[in-house]
Amino acid sequence: MSNLTLALAILGGLVLAAVVGYETLMSRRNAPRQPDAVDDALANVERSMAAGDGEEPVLHVDPNQVHGSDRHEPLFDPDLPAPSGVPVPTGERRGGLDPLIDVIAPVSLEGLASGDAAIAAMPPTRRAGSKPVAIEGLNEHSGQWEPPVAGQRYSAFQVGVQLANRTGALNEIEYSEFVVKAQAFADAVNGAPEFPEMLDEVARARELDQFASAHDAQLGFVLRALHAAWSPGYVQQNAARLGFVAGIIPGRMVLPTGEAGLPPVLGLAFDTQAALADDPAQSAIRELSLSLDVPQVDRSEEPFRRMREAAATLAREMDGVVTDSDGQLLRDETMDVIGNDLEQLYDTLDARDLAAGSPLARRLFS
Repeated sequence: MSNLTLALAILGGLVLAAVVGYETLMSRRNAPRQPDAVDDALANVERSMAAGDGEEPVLHVDPNQVHGSDRHEPLFDPDLPAPSGVPVPTGERRGGLDPLIDVIAPVSLEGLASGDAAIAAMPPTRRAGSKPVAIEGLNEHSGQWEPPVAGQRYSAFQVGVQLANRTGALNEIEYSEFVVKAQAFADAVNGAPEFPEMLDEVARARELDQFASAHDAQLGFVLRALHAAWSPGYVQQNAARLGFVAGIIPGRMVLPTGEAGLPPVLGLAFDTQAALADDPAQSAIRELSLSLDVPQVDRSEEPFRRMREAAATLAREMDGVVTDSDGQLLRDETMDVIGNDLEQLYDTLDARDLAAGSPLARRLFS
């Protein structure tokens, strides 16, 4: 072998080694970032995400701010019974049936009716169209309105239907369906219902829906990877450090409130398919969304401040940027404007007795 041939062979080997080394380097750079060594608690979070344990976020929104007249699909099942309430609907009620957001039909009785009889007379589905229907009885002993309970006795009942929710205002057809259900219940308990005038209630529903549409807000930030993509475990680890826990659906996490049973403060979501992959460590996630359903969360939780801080922390720790749904960077000045707008929205909801996070607001904006 001549010196020239040997030199060319060595040169070719060096070029090949350089190409292989470059491809290996780029492969490592482009590989999804993996979580650090995790402790048992985080390992449990990851297993929960895969198994679907935990709380599902109560909201599902596009990653943008929603205002104006658009209404949204309900975030809660309207077939669930309304929360138990307190005294007769006289403007001060703030749980259960309330004249502020419900049509209420009193049902008078000649005597007492048992809770067992009332439960047996309940309609099979507690909704009229897309609006929740609830039935409450005036407890003989406590003097409080409550959903009928077996073993209790009631001196009166009231049947209500919600005036509006994110599907829109109560209409004539839904009102008629409500009347049919309420009348059937009253007949079964030997009661006499008294229905408000339909046209008046439908007009009231439209007015309430207009207010709700103009003061609904669902916010979303998008966190985008600047360089290397993220693995599901990497996202979960960083989110867990900020207090997020697994949701029911793989790829979703929530930041819970301090009180069990309430909607979460924030939601975090990434590609479900990435979380369900046979080898999640090799799944590449390039963006995730942070979301806030404003009317569902109490103002005292400071949800926007926490959302903003979470987004900034995740962007810093995960080498990403915070944008809107169109990919435009969200700068501090823009965040400040959104925060000021939210404070005005909170004040308006408070003035209407529909404070964010209150039982009535959660029902109306659902």
